Amino acid sequence: MKHARSVIYKPLRWLALLGALTALSSQADEYADTNQLVRANKFTEALAKVESYLASKPADPQMRFLKGVIQRNLGKPAEAISTFTLLTQDYPELPEPYNNLAVLYAGQGQYDKARVTLEMAIRTNPNYATAHENLGDVYVRLASQSYNKALLLDSSNTVIPPKLTLTLEVFKPKLAVKK
Repeated sequence: MKHARSVIYKPLRWLALLGALTALSSQADEYADTNQLVRANKFTEALAKVESYLASKPADPQMRFLKGVIQRNLGKPAEAISTFTLLTQDYPELPEPYNNLAVLYAGQGQYDKARVTLEMAIRTNPNYATAHENLGDVYVRLASQSYNKALLLDSSNTVIPPKLTLTLEVFKPKLAVKK
């Protein structure tokens, strides 16, 4: 009896495994196709592909993340903020949505919100170098705002201008030296 059952179940297990691998392969193709469209700056097509995918798998965090990236690239920051915010609520263990949300906040000049959001990303993953770098950038922006405010309140303070110049120097575009 054992032998007969194993003869039936073994092929069924292989079919189940094959089905799972096929599903994973097709899912990987969806991600690859969408990423390729994003790299080609075909954001409208990429968004359509993401929306189609999410219609059947609305909880997929990777595809939802791509949706936020695409929305940002399409110049829809409010929609991207909503997408990343929902991701942080549904998957609080993922640092990337926090980071991207913070970048959007910083782009709007909301540096305090960006700081808090980046701190969440770092709490989620203390080794997330990008979040640490972005947090440093936000601190520099906050410092620049504080120095400007201090200068407005006390224009005779000679210590502030060099500090303000240093903060502005951090974000000055680096021009390549031609030889």
